[in-house]
This record gives sequence, C-alpha cells and structure tokens, in this order.
Amino acid sequence: MNFITDAQLRGWLAQLIAESTVIAPRRAGEDLLLYQPVEDPDAICYDFGRSTVSPREFFLPATEALLTVERVRQATAGDGATAGNATVAGQWEVKLTEPHLQHDQVLFAVRPCDVHALTALDALMLKEPADAYYAERRARTTLIGLACEQMGPSCFCTSLGLSPDDGAGMDVMLYRADGGYILEILTDKGRVALASQAPVDFEGSRPQRAWPEAAYQVPPRAVWTERFNDPYWASLAERCLSCKICSYICPTCRCFDVRDYTVAQAAGYQKIERLRCWDSCMAEGYRRIAGGHNPRAAKAQRLRNRFYCKFDYYPADFGPLACVGCGRCVDQCPVNVDITEVLQDVAAR
Repeated sequence: MNFITDAQLRGWLAQLIAESTVIAPRRAGEDLLLYQPVEDPDAICYDFGRSTVSPREFFLPATEALLTVERVRQATAGDGATAGNATVAGQWEVKLTEPHLQHDQVLFAVRPCDVHALTALDALMLKEPADAYYAERRARTTLIGLACEQMGPSCFCTSLGLSPDDGAGMDVMLYRADGGYILEILTDKGRVALASQAPVDFEGSRPQRAWPEAAYQVPPRAVWTERFNDPYWASLAERCLSCKICSYICPTCRCFDVRDYTVAQAAGYQKIERLRCWDSCMAEGYRRIAGGHNPRAAKAQRLRNRFYCKFDYYPADFGPLACVGCGRCVDQCPVNVDITEVLQDVAAR
C-alpha cells in the first residue's frame, strides 16, 4: 500500500494528461456528471457518488465507422463501362477504420461497478474472434479506480455479489483518506502509469467499510425457466414506453446495428461508410428479419428478453451476469420499471 496526497495526485494527473488522453468525471450540469476527456486536473470532479452515464462509450462508442469503401479511380472506356453501369465501375478500395485513438487512454476515478461492467463485456467482446475495435481500446486504456464511500439509494451491487470498494479489474485503486488517497498498484500497467511518481509507503491497510447486506437475490436459472410464460411480463409491459433509455444508460448493454451510408464526394467520386451504432432490444424492430417477420413483436416479449438476457441467457453463454447493480436504469426509467422489483417479483411468484 502507498499514500498519495491531494497535491501529488493532481501533479500526477497533470503528467498523465501531457502523455495520454485522460478521461475523468466532470460536472456537466447541476444533476449531470459525465466521464469526459480533461485537460486540467482542476476540471475533475473528485467528490461524487456515481456518474450519470457510465464510461462504456470509450470502449464501445455510441457510433463508430468500421470501414469505408471508396472509389479511387473513375471508370474509363478501357474498363468496358457503359452509361448504365458507370457508377459502379472503376477502381474501389476497402479501408478498415482505426479505433480513433490518437493516444493511450487513462480512465480516472472509475467506480468498481463500471469496471465489473467492462469485465462482463470482455466475456463477449474479447472472446475469439475478438472484436478488434473494442480490444484495441481495452488494451490501450489504464484503469485508475476510486472506491465508493457509500452506496447510493438505487445501488444494489452487493445483491449481485459485488462490492463498492472492490479493486478487481483495476490497474490502480484509490481509497479516499485524510489529506489524500491510499493507493494500491494492482497490475504492471498501473506500475508503468505511476513510474513518474513516488507515493509514500503506507503502513496499514485500506479502509474497511460495512456495506449493506444483500437486499435481493438473483433467482436461479430454473426459476427463470418456470416464469417464461408468466402473465407477469404482459402486466409489467403495460407501463413500459419502449423509450430504450434502460439500454442506452446500462454499462453492460452491447447490442448494435450496422448500416451502410453513401457519402457524396467532389468530382462525382463516391465513398460508402459502414457505421456501427448502439441498438436496444427494447426497440420495436430490433428482431425484425428479412421478409418482415418479427419474433418479438409484442412489447412484453421484448421487456421479458431484457431481464432474461441479463440474468439467464448471458451468464449461461458467457459467464458473468449482464448487470452490475449500478441502479442507473432505476433512476432513469420514466415509468419506474425497477430492476430490483423485477428480481423480487420473479423470485416470489
């Protein structure tokens, strides 16, 4: 264990900012806290509970270009082009898009629940064949965690077997103490990040807090199987708006859509861009397939799938639960579809 003062921490962050892209919590409004790139340690919010939105977008962006198909030479008579096919003749080039990282990233003051969410995403995104874009961002990001000092009203990570001060998955872990932070170096990447600093050795241990006991239990798979055709899902769906905010605010959701767009260029040249964008299983057309058939046309089916994905399908296929108990969906749902109530209802029926 080591100790770093507030002044030392700001000096360290200033050096990290000069060497890499530092992403940290910032106030963007009275009730809005976001992880954003920072250029000044004083712009960081050091005293906060939980960010409004998770830092997922820095690993799986809301929108990103995967590749471009660009015509680099116009069709000529030698190509055998005619007026009818001149728009598709000529020379075309396919270019894979880089992950848009000009520098290595440092994610500062990330909470344990959000790092557990990354671990859940890793189980899918890094499974062979790994997603190259996600893998590149993960490999080039150093995680500096900040332990929670208390649980928020909607937090329920302890009910999922997690802890608000767990350093698992971090490269460096910080625990708030008088005058600074107790610092724990957990990986070689964290040791490299601290190479320019000399934190003082700390004789002692990190703070030990008594966290609330688990208030809910995740029902076993057998219970989910029994509840699949329960009328409960139709009843719950009556108040759902299909607004999709639960998916977009969730740190573990990873569904996306891929579409191609034609971009006009000068002199008649064309470029086609393939974009990957966040999608939501709550969208009406999410499962619609060729020919128009939709196996989840009813809102109740889509809502049911959301909870089954998190607590049944995903852990069965990839290992971890697809929920970390951050409670963001509880706070943001406009009609109070509460995931903790769903867990209790499914277990009790």
